[in-house]
Amino acid sequence: MRILVVNVNTTASMTDAIAAQARAVAAEGTEIVGLTPRFGAESVEGNFESYLAAVGVMDAVVNYPEPFDAVVQAGYGEHGREGLQELLDVPVVDITEAAAMTAMLLGHAYSVVTTLDRAVPMIADRLKLAGLDARCASVRASGLPVLALEEDPAAAVVAVVDQAERAVREDGAEVICLGCGGMAGLDRRIAERCGVPVVDGVSAAVKLAESLVALGLSTSKVRTFAAPRPKAVTGWPLSGAAAELLSTLRA
Repeated sequence: MRILVVNVNTTASMTDAIAAQARAVAAEGTEIVGLTPRFGAESVEGNFESYLAAVGVMDAVVNYPEPFDAVVQAGYGEHGREGLQELLDVPVVDITEAAAMTAMLLGHAYSVVTTLDRAVPMIADRLKLAGLDARCASVRASGLPVLALEEDPAAAVVAVVDQAERAVREDGAEVICLGCGGMAGLDRRIAERCGVPVVDGVSAAVKLAESLVALGLSTSKVRTFAAPRPKAVTGWPLSGAAAELLSTLRA
């Protein structure tokens, strides 16, 4: 089984860290391929960057030259999962939804701890859109920019633990979700510090993707995520295989 794990930003070192975490939890025989978009922002922390990332992620996936069995979109609260589901006939798992679904199996209510405060409304909106907001106690910001997670992991743990403990104490959270792909690998250290289960979205998404492939299940194509309808698309910004794929869909 081959799973593409796609970073939403263009920082290759973060892609490597995300892929390493994915490989750490993947079953024997599962190949993890980390992909970095060829264009986009070095970190995704707002709506403009998120919409740009959605196109960059689609470009990276459809231009991957080998067969694959599933895709993990490794951006918390980001746009684009729906577009991938229209374009592909394999399972597509977003780490936002994977983390929340896993958290709801572990406790009555969960909280998300993310990076900057400006990301909080985006995450809240994505959870609501996915129907996962009813058991979300809160979405809290650590105050750290995305790239700071790599630059000073120790400070990241301190900042996330502080907000996680507040979520448990003040918001009634029983499980914490790490609200950024760049937080991959911090789950155990944070769980030890705050005393509740901590869900890393990358890990959860990989295991869900493996399960869907093993069950022979993929996205329904009868309605919402049917392939794009035949029509001319002017100025299609994607490259190579993406343009070819769109031509095939129009045929």
